[in-house]
Order: sequence, then structure tokens, then C-alpha cells
Amino acid sequence: MDALLVVDMQAGLLRGGPKHDLAGVVERINRLAQRVRQRRGSVVFVQHAGPVGDDFEPHTPGWSLLTTLETEPADRIVSKRLNDPFFQTSLQGDLAALRPERLLVTGWATDLCVDATVRSAAALGFKVVAVADCHTVSDRPHLSAAKVIDHHHWVWANLLAPHPVTIVPEAEV
Repeated sequence: MDALLVVDMQAGLLRGGPKHDLAGVVERINRLAQRVRQRRGSVVFVQHAGPVGDDFEPHTPGWSLLTTLETEPADRIVSKRLNDPFFQTSLQGDLAALRPERLLVTGWATDLCVDATVRSAAALGFKVVAVADCHTVSDRPHLSAAKVIDHHHWVWANLLAPHPVTIVPEAEV
């Protein structure tokens, strides 16, 4: 059984610069989530809760999940305050109870919250699959979004962890 983490795919990400292939990323996350559910896996939406005035302030429009994401009542939501969704949240305990064979990681932003998720999950001993075409980021001042993504794929593939991190496209999961 797989658990799919969908990190910070919230309306607040629509502010700021364009996100690399956002429509395609959402479409692939939706397909993957449907397959995970059909195989009796779990889908967990990680929802960032920013401070007052932030684009992701709870119970404001930016805090809501993207309307283009397909959710189901059985899906879980975990709220986080920092980049790392395992820090002072229920996520580790929730996943321990689910006992997934693999933890599929998707979402936004590749270089911040997705990276923190991959690294923490790998360090905690989960068999992490970073879904190569299911995470996004904006161009950074020093790197294009595509280069940020390529760089993180290399980093994740080379992490020292109890299990190697696997990087595969959605169609191969």
C-alpha cells in the first residue's frame, strides 16, 4: 500500500511568479491520487498554515487547496507551520499507523517544502518515491525552475538514508 503526500498545493501558491508546468503537475497528481485510492492506499494533503497576513494564513482564500485538485472524503489533511511537515505535526504518527510500503511525495515548492519532506521522510526510514513530474517551483534568481528541479532530483537520489530515494515519473509509479 502506498501513501501519497501532496505538499502545499494551495491557492496561495498562485501569487508570485509562474510555477513550472503547474497545470500538468496538478493533472498528474490527480491521476496518481486516483490510482493510489483504487489500490487502497492513502492520500494525505499537507496544508501550510502561515502567520497572520501571509498568503497561506488559515481560513483565508490562499490557505485553501487548489480547486483543480481532486479530493475525496477519505483523504487526510495535515497542517504544518514550517517547511518540514514532520515537525510538530501528526504526520509521522499518521504514517506509522498506515504502514505504507512506499511514501510518494509531490507538491510545491521543490526546493523548500517538498525537499524538506523528502529529506525528513528518508531520514525517518520511509521508502520515499519523489514523483519526478509531480512537483513544481518558480524560477529562482540564480536558477530556472527546471534547473532547480533537476538539481533536487540529483540531491535526493544521492541522500544517505536507510532506503535510497527513488525518482520516477508519475506514469511509472
